Amino acid sequence: QVQVVESGGGLAQAGGALGLSCTGSRLAFDDYAMGWFRQAPGNEREGVSCITSSGRTTYYADSVKGRFTISRDNAKTTVYLQMNGLKPEDTAMYYCAAPKSRACLGSWPTHGAFNYWGQGTQVTVSS
Repeated sequence: QVQVVESGGGLAQAGGALGLSCTGSRLAFDDYAMGWFRQAPGNEREGVSCITSSGRTTYYADSVKGRFTISRDNAKTTVYLQMNGLKPEDTAMYYCAAPKSRACLGSWPTHGAFNYWGQGTQVTVSS
């Protein structure tokens, strides 16, 4: 069974930084695009970023563009999300997920198009 496990969440002050990691197992990791989503209480789950299976192309939500960076290391079956310039509105549960595709286009940012999900990691940004 495919497993996707996030780590690295925590508490940060506004303007600070946090890094998230997501490790996949029991899947051909380099055959899958990987996406990060987040969901705050009372809000819809929203797409934050996506990276193609090769790592050559990345996508970002407008709200995080210029502050967050997605990357991946296929040898380590891990995708990363570096979050800089954090804002209180970045507070949410962050999820890593994979669609059944090498591309982000056609899937991200639609969370329903992603098939394999982690349990999430909490990010809290204080003002």
